[in-house]
Amino acid sequence: MDFIAKNVAELSPSMTLSITSQAKALKKQGVDVLSFGAGEPDFNTPTHITAAAIEALNKGQTRYTESAGLLELREAVAAKLLIDNNLQYDPSQISVNCGAKHSCYNAIAATINPGDEVIIPAPYWTSYPEMVKLVGGIPVIVETKAENGWKMTADEFEDAMSPMTKMIILNSPGNPTGSVYSREELQAIGEIAAGEDILILSDEIYEKLVYGENKHVSIASLSKEIFDVTITINGFSKAYAMTGWRLGYTAAPKKIADAIDTIQSHTTSNPTTFAQYGAIAALSGDQQIVADMRDEFDVRRQYMLSRLQGIRNVRVVEPLGAFYFLVNIEPMGINSVNFCEKLLSKAKVAAVPGVAFGAENTIRFSYATGLDVINAGMDRFEEFCAQH
Repeated sequence: MDFIAKNVAELSPSMTLSITSQAKALKKQGVDVLSFGAGEPDFNTPTHITAAAIEALNKGQTRYTESAGLLELREAVAAKLLIDNNLQYDPSQISVNCGAKHSCYNAIAATINPGDEVIIPAPYWTSYPEMVKLVGGIPVIVETKAENGWKMTADEFEDAMSPMTKMIILNSPGNPTGSVYSREELQAIGEIAAGEDILILSDEIYEKLVYGENKHVSIASLSKEIFDVTITINGFSKAYAMTGWRLGYTAAPKKIADAIDTIQSHTTSNPTTFAQYGAIAALSGDQQIVADMRDEFDVRRQYMLSRLQGIRNVRVVEPLGAFYFLVNIEPMGINSVNFCEKLLSKAKVAAVPGVAFGAENTIRFSYATGLDVINAGMDRFEEFCAQH
């Protein structure tokens, strides 16, 4: 007898986590691997955040909280959304979850019925389609173009719609492309979604990592009509180097927020209690540390861009946010999985195959690592490309 649920059996494991695990295993064996796989800042969590969690532990803050998270934290999130994003949410509309990945899944599980279609621009973060499939929804993939900065246009959105369309997922700044949608681009998409009563899941986890003159815009801030159909997702992993803390949050219309809270009450009960006190410190403390990390990422971004642009047989679009490069390897004439396997075995460089993001002829490099690693990795990558 097959005991595995059909919708689970059809899921693809996370290739980004798999590549990272392979690289770590090789490193433990003493192999000199340079890893560009994980989307994880290499900075330590700021000390005032860890100190707040330690203080909470010492004070015995180890019991259950409200399923949606501490009221104090939800109030801090509401204040942050108002100040940073011009979004007015009551704390009752906010749910703190076990990472922004969990936030995305809760939001999808709360709103998508079997057979509902969810429009996802590609390249996409690898987990979006799998989450949709897990609840019985149907991912509708819209392939975007490099010449358009890997962004879906309003016309492409309309072309992909059907009577079964329930949601569109937007990720700006985006993983794996680093694309950042402009206010005008979001306005055009948002007006269509609001006019057709299509939900918008806006994943804004890389909000603080935007470079140059580009600005992050929360789509829900553009009009009341758009606000009313938007679920805003954010968290602490990327901006505050808190990946292992597993804290994200949703802000949504009250009915959807209540549904997310109900789901969480039956699954995790609540996010980790003492970690929530660290999140309160993250939001209420000095935000200069966030700007400092962003500036360091920008230095790495510019350096990696200059190196990649100098390598024959690969093409790259400059990322405007997040901390990834999506590199086009089509001229190399090899699929992305084989390319990454050879790159790891021969050059000892770990990257993620683009097929994981719905972009077969690409690979993803993360620059959430030190300049010394980037320099050595680009040396190896350039030599590997020259030999192949």
